[in-house]
Amino acid sequence: MKSYMAKNGQFTQKWLLIDAENLVLGRLAAAVAPMLMGKNKPTYTPHVDTGDYIIIVNADKIRVTGKKDEQKMYDYYTHYIGGHKYLTFAEMMEKKPEKVIELAVKRMLPKSKLGDNMLKKLKVYSGPEHDNIAQQPEKLELSL
Repeated sequence: MKSYMAKNGQFTQKWLLIDAENLVLGRLAAAVAPMLMGKNKPTYTPHVDTGDYIIIVNADKIRVTGKKDEQKMYDYYTHYIGGHKYLTFAEMMEKKPEKVIELAVKRMLPKSKLGDNMLKKLKVYSGPEHDNIAQQPEKLELSL
């Protein structure tokens, strides 16, 4: 019996639409990351990007459990002396709600060039409208 190994051009990648309203951040990211990798398909091959494109809308309406909105910290460096900055989850949701979901999913993907390509297939929008209407995405209901 031969093992199936996917090659570029032998598989189809769908466009999926997820509404993030009232979904928990970690559970959403844990559901989206395998779909970007293609692990939910029987044609999954570790060294080929077989995952689907995913559009997430209403990123500004996600939630977290417990006290994470005050205690969860995001840090970045400005490349100036003493430029290590910190933002709480609540501050990050005010400034860049899309970035919160992108970072959560990015940290669950492989840390390689392949993981970078997988992350490019994730499109996150803070409101209910998105720019990918021409791709005719299928609406996906997550039961989390």
